[in-house]
Amino acid sequence: MDESRKILAKKYEKIKLVVGITEAIISFILLVLFVSLGYSKKLELFSYSYTSSAYLALLIFGLCVGITASLLSFPVDYIFGFRLEHKFGLSNQSLAKWFIDKLKTALVGALIALPIAFLFYYLISNYDLWWLYLACIVWVYSALLAQIAPIIIFPLFYKFKPIENETLRETIMNMCQKAGFKVKGVFSFDMSKNTKKANAAFTGLGSSRRIIISDTLISGFSDEEIETVFAHELGHYKKGHIKKGILISSLGAFIGLFVMSASYNFLLPKFGFTHAWEIGALPLLSLIATVWAFITMPIGSSISRKFEFEADRFAVETTKNFPAFESTMEKLSFQNLANPEPNKFVEFWSYSHPSIKRRIDAAREYSVGPA
Repeated sequence: MDESRKILAKKYEKIKLVVGITEAIISFILLVLFVSLGYSKKLELFSYSYTSSAYLALLIFGLCVGITASLLSFPVDYIFGFRLEHKFGLSNQSLAKWFIDKLKTALVGALIALPIAFLFYYLISNYDLWWLYLACIVWVYSALLAQIAPIIIFPLFYKFKPIENETLRETIMNMCQKAGFKVKGVFSFDMSKNTKKANAAFTGLGSSRRIIISDTLISGFSDEEIETVFAHELGHYKKGHIKKGILISSLGAFIGLFVMSASYNFLLPKFGFTHAWEIGALPLLSLIATVWAFITMPIGSSISRKFEFEADRFAVETTKNFPAFESTMEKLSFQNLANPEPNKFVEFWSYSHPSIKRRIDAAREYSVGPA
């Protein structure tokens, strides 16, 4: 990445960071005002004016909040989610396609969230230990979604097909066999319809387990570089990152929901509420969840970066091709307009992947080995 591209990447990251922080602060303040000034209680009464069912009232309440939030955030999403990507030469989407994808994402998200929302309300209305039962349900629900997502959800947004390069496919399948990794297949998907960025991922559980590689990666990278990317994804499996991630997420859910429940019960009377199941009080729980997510973000980010370093090491040691790894990282940085050397604090707090420079430097040591 030349200096002009580095400057552009830093500018792109700075804009995204500033906008993200500003939007989060404003959203938090608006939510505090919504609860503390009594508007959430008024909206609860409004919802009950149309029905006597608590679950339908919850649905009306959620729709009102969701639609209002979407309308308020739409200008920011348009300017910094659509216009900005085009300005920096990263997007291939038309405005109509971008809007349709936003709408489709909202609908799919609502369908996924609705059963959990109703289960949550049932639990909080009937059990003091609602947080414990909810954590168990979320864990099972997440595992189920991970299994069906590659088959049902992802195809709603992208077209998947087996990779056509037979030599590359055979190499990848041989790597899987040697690693004892049973995979449904290796698929490409049409990421180029939306963006010029490139990506690859390990998805699914059990029989739905597969590797997906973007068409932008296949068209812009050599076979050796794609093998490196795949070896990295295979490293996540060999190092047990999927299982570890599920266990860590589950533990985090139990701890987080316990802390949120205790905080919620403590704050309820201070905001004029009597019962935990009052619909108007539920945004208060969202506020607590937001604070908890912010506080624990560095922990999750650090664990994720550790996993990425381990997968990088597996890739370099498996392929024995550091030059391919280095060129892959540099190409990804260039194509995705990733800042190769971000601010250390920003990287520590929020980066799920180590910076490109740190990944290359670490991989160079792996390839050389101990002195």
